[in-house]
Amino acid sequence: MEIRVLRYFLEIAREENMTRAARSLHISQPSLSKEIKALEEELGKKLFTRTRSGLKLTEAGMLLRRRTEDILDMVDKTAAEFGSLDEMNGGDIYIGCAESRQIKYLARVIKQFKEKYPLLRYHLSSGNTEQVAEKLDRGILDFAFIVEPPDLSKYNYIEIPGADVWGVIMRRDSPLAEKSAVRPDDLFGLPLICSAQAMRVDIPRWCGEKADELNFTRTVNLCYNGSVFVREGSGYMLTFDGLIDTSESSGLCFRPLNPPLETNMYFIWKKYQLFSPIAKLFLKELEKYFSGNDILPP
Repeated sequence: MEIRVLRYFLEIAREENMTRAARSLHISQPSLSKEIKALEEELGKKLFTRTRSGLKLTEAGMLLRRRTEDILDMVDKTAAEFGSLDEMNGGDIYIGCAESRQIKYLARVIKQFKEKYPLLRYHLSSGNTEQVAEKLDRGILDFAFIVEPPDLSKYNYIEIPGADVWGVIMRRDSPLAEKSAVRPDDLFGLPLICSAQAMRVDIPRWCGEKADELNFTRTVNLCYNGSVFVREGSGYMLTFDGLIDTSESSGLCFRPLNPPLETNMYFIWKKYQLFSPIAKLFLKELEKYFSGNDILPP
């Protein structure tokens, strides 16, 4: 498989139309069709089916699309790293971030680092800890911010100061909003929303065996969409304080958990990882920042 042909395949998958894809790629439609036919013959699988609305991926095509996106991400990242070997004013850094208020420290470091290296380009990928750690393992990311203790056999890490406080996002007109804090028994029978990671790790840490009695009706990996469901009266979301607008005009409010539950954040990178020059300098900047005594809360 050639990288060039994989780019062709991905463009067709995005456009769902051979003519539009050929126009976007600046090649003739017959040439594009010939390249894709050769790719299908090489793989021994049909990649597209023709429908009334256009071209649709087969099951094999969907698998190849996922793999192609990863492959091209790695190819483009590698090309950028080699392109920046002699460009010490900047380069590309790829960082995965779980949701947390502690991301403010990353923003501060990037701001001061970019003053030294104005051609720096940074790329943030959001997701839960499992998602960003997986991308880190595959080499798509240089670093990741995660919200559970790292696997020390795989990663080096810096523990971020402070902690995120857990609580419940609810409508302001909910009877539960009258409470100053929420206990496990208060949640029995209510439709609950949280991340799959929290269901597995954090909620049992908070309420032990009572976690099995809680009614989790849906999971979310980023909490904004969950807050929309809460606002529409479809549930109560367990998440960190400060991630969702809970001003009076929002119609939502936050109540902390009782007993209190907190989660620390970690900045991680793979052991024995080979960094681009700019990523190596960025790591030194982070280590210097977090070893200092001038990290103050907002």
